[in-house]
Amino acid sequence: MYVSEQEIRAVLTYEALIPAIRQALIDYSAGRVNQPPRMILRAGNADDHRNGWFGVMPVVAGDVMGVKTVTFYAGNDELGLHTHMAIIELIKRATGEPLAIMDGRLITEMRTAAVSAAAFSGIAPLHFESVPASFGIIGSGVQARAHIEALKHVWPEMRDIRISSRNAAKSARLAEETNARAVAAEEAAASDVVLTATTSPVPVLKGSWLKPNALVIAVGASGASLRELDDEAMLSGYVVAEGRSCVERESGDVILSGAKVQAEIGDILASPATANIPRRQRVIFKTVGMAIEDITAARLVWQSR
Repeated sequence: MYVSEQEIRAVLTYEALIPAIRQALIDYSAGRVNQPPRMILRAGNADDHRNGWFGVMPVVAGDVMGVKTVTFYAGNDELGLHTHMAIIELIKRATGEPLAIMDGRLITEMRTAAVSAAAFSGIAPLHFESVPASFGIIGSGVQARAHIEALKHVWPEMRDIRISSRNAAKSARLAEETNARAVAAEEAAASDVVLTATTSPVPVLKGSWLKPNALVIAVGASGASLRELDDEAMLSGYVVAEGRSCVERESGDVILSGAKVQAEIGDILASPATANIPRRQRVIFKTVGMAIEDITAARLVWQSR
């Protein structure tokens, strides 16, 4: 059975996905998920930033198994195509029977934002003395839009949304459609909560722009040689990873800055009383995307059909 993006959009909701992802992150940190490292092959289609990659992401979790194959082509944006495209195969663990093959683009989009929403709900009450009000976004693509939608489910007090990107027209359009403001990068970075969701290979967020106790959610520029945050931002922050080994292996923000991962989000969600989230230091939540998140979303789609 093939499940199209249109069919997925009709049944997958953040109301169901965010709590499911929260539990998946807890299960991952507790060692209940069998997830080997992602395998990545370069496409060799170009000699510059347009050189795409092909990733293979298998996982065994709960009553299902599966694999996502995903491509990322930074140059697709210039062609009017999605930069990320994917296919997910969902398999019954008990018998090995294939259950479904699904388009993975929307699942990737929504699960990434759902991870951030789950992380925010765990970190924010421990980090902020009062509920934050302002949300700054560096980037104006699908993840910027998805994060606004997902975070509103766990952060209804969000009022001041500031959007900045290298494409002023896209920033203005997204701001108009989401009741936000298109601003300079410095103003977006001066928010209580800051999201970086770009494909930039070099830092787009400077530590000098951030509030002393900002919460930064960094979801873009996945790759050991790519980064969105400069050294000051990374080294001045308490770094929380979606998966410690994944981030230490695949995040240029961590590798190139020399920053240390100090906590894993699944442990924080499982036991907030024992978490050491600082109140007077910046917190950096870094994600690179994990197969357990894709299979969790795919399982929800399968169950809802």
